[in-house]
Amino acid sequence: MLESQNIEWKESWRDEYLKWICGFANAKGGKIIIGKNDNGKIVGVAKAKRLMEDIPNKIQTQLGIICDVDLKNENGKDYIEIDVKPYDVLISYQGKYHYRSGSTKQELKGNALNNFLLKKAGKTWDDVVEPRAKLDDIDISAIKAFKKGAATSKRLPFIAGEENIEQILDNLLLLENGNLKRSAILLFGKNPCRFFINAFVKIGRFGQTDDDLRFQEVIEGNAFQLADKTLEVLDRKFFVSPISYKGLQRVESWEYPYEAIREVILNAIVHRDYMGAPVQISVYDDKLIVWNEGSLPKDLTFEDLKKKHSSRPHNPILASAFFKGGLIEAWGRGTIKIINECKKAGLPEPIIEYSSGGISVTILKNQFSEKNLIEIGLSVRQIKAVEYLKENKSITNKIYQEICEVSKATATRDLTELIEKFKLLERSGEVGAGTSYKLIGS
Repeated sequence: MLESQNIEWKESWRDEYLKWICGFANAKGGKIIIGKNDNGKIVGVAKAKRLMEDIPNKIQTQLGIICDVDLKNENGKDYIEIDVKPYDVLISYQGKYHYRSGSTKQELKGNALNNFLLKKAGKTWDDVVEPRAKLDDIDISAIKAFKKGAATSKRLPFIAGEENIEQILDNLLLLENGNLKRSAILLFGKNPCRFFINAFVKIGRFGQTDDDLRFQEVIEGNAFQLADKTLEVLDRKFFVSPISYKGLQRVESWEYPYEAIREVILNAIVHRDYMGAPVQISVYDDKLIVWNEGSLPKDLTFEDLKKKHSSRPHNPILASAFFKGGLIEAWGRGTIKIINECKKAGLPEPIIEYSSGGISVTILKNQFSEKNLIEIGLSVRQIKAVEYLKENKSITNKIYQEICEVSKATATRDLTELIEKFKLLERSGEVGAGTSYKLIGS
């Protein structure tokens, strides 16, 4: 038997190990073996028979649970095995709650304790009744917008003819015994921040450094309308829209792919921890970062987000309403959409990572910007070639030789790197003298 997530070895008994037993009981259960060292060798335990009486009594009186405590012997040495079963109710030790996570014991506090209590009760944060909320707190215009989205998406077509607000909320699992849940106020409330102080989005425009805040904006409103309001403010105050002309018609486009930004914001609203900080959007010259407090499910990695994965939202009632209203996709495809939209726009793959107690999504503005080219490791010659391609449709090996003043072999090596290593160029035309190169996506 090896020490693992569910097994702990201790050379001798100490009453503080009741914390470990508490942690196992609150998690998936486990075993504590008394009389075995860190190398897994049986060293034996003194006064084993007395401990066989003391340990079960202490477990029962101080934790309120019963564990199997067995006396065992190997090569003439006694050791004790304590088998802890998982409990459906939350177990405390001296008023504190412990939990076994991986191979470590953690004390549950604050939001972690609240979420764990809800989990033990079979609920999530958004599934809890908000006792202060009344039906008058619901924004009818938000309900109408939801009905339109649900009918258009054909995910809840019958709702178009439903006029009874309580019936609509009940159908969306937003009521419990006639009382509004937290998710109802977040989705359709006139002023969700009155109930949940951080239920808003904060946007900041920064210069070159994080301490260079140029200006900021706070966006409030119910969750069903918050994403569109945020996009409107971003477009009006924070983005510089590139202008082009199609014939005589003026065309304004977004700095970033609209659908990618919208999906990132919707994900942040659905998956965030509403007991924590607000959603924060940081806009820089060369990138945009969307951050929300929260974490991935334990068996999901950031690499998993790049492919089809199981959908386990932090706020499932909220996510279900967003799906039925046509705002988001189910089946864990939101992050794939974000990545694909960025690729279609010729941008680098978004960076999704843990940051400051939450999850951040960074979308880089232009993979062909000089700053980005330097950061990913292009040489001065290769940057010069990319700059040439920004103004010209294509480049050949011969042109590369001329503008960079290098041999054919060096030009070939540099261009191959730009294709295979940096994935910035693609070949065009027949291989050989007729080969030309262009920027990917151009």
